[in-house]
Amino acid sequence: MKKLSARRRHPLAALVVLLLALACTGGLYAVFAPADKAKADETAQSLAIDEGKKLYAVGCASCHGTGGQGSSDGPSLVGVGAAAVDFQVGTGRMPAQQPGAQIPRKKVIYTQAEIDQLAAYISSLGAGPSVPTEAQYGPDGADIAKGGELFRDNCTQCHNFTGKGGALTHGKFAPSLEGVSPKHIYEAMQTGPQNMPSFPDTTLSEQNKKDIIAYLNAVNGDDTVSPGGLELGGLGPVSEGLFAWIFGLGALIAVAVWVAARTAKAKKS
Repeated sequence: MKKLSARRRHPLAALVVLLLALACTGGLYAVFAPADKAKADETAQSLAIDEGKKLYAVGCASCHGTGGQGSSDGPSLVGVGAAAVDFQVGTGRMPAQQPGAQIPRKKVIYTQAEIDQLAAYISSLGAGPSVPTEAQYGPDGADIAKGGELFRDNCTQCHNFTGKGGALTHGKFAPSLEGVSPKHIYEAMQTGPQNMPSFPDTTLSEQNKKDIIAYLNAVNGDDTVSPGGLELGGLGPVSEGLFAWIFGLGALIAVAVWVAARTAKAKKS
């Protein structure tokens, strides 16, 4: 009996039991910890939706309907996604001051936290484009030359080849892209606000959007130098040449008339 008891109490037995206990504890943590984190994220999202609904009721429901279904004063917001909310509210276009052919950019009245809450509520009404991450619109890995080509092919008809903007029909206009944050440019391409067509990833890939943003930063950045001198709004060689012809020749004609008048007066005297 003593020999059998000694065999059962092997010196390594305690170590094996300890290792098994640790393994079980780790396994339990792996099972329950992610569940707790997911539950916490779900709770935070629910709170954001509730707060966003309150903000929506005060600032948006009068035009877009109590449930985002839209009305005669504003379109439906079901399915527009968080990116559309972040762009429209983050650039001050919404809430709109008054109806018109186009809603201009103005001072932002919500904090970013409130914008995120509004976006969470609108996203809960229907799936749509999400707010992009910095990795999607940042300069790392961007091809500026390719971005310029894509911008000239898809955007210059309205925004001008350097993004200075331009007039459209019926009082509408393509706004200047100078000074617009890369995130909002990306969101505009995703969602197609107001008169702009949307460019989903099936039309312009994530890399294409990154390249276009890098091009705009290159031509409108603080360190950008214009070797041609005064660019006259970047409207291109035709308009700039026409300006030179009209005002340049006009100035020469005015000088010629003044010289002729002075010469005739001198001869009479």
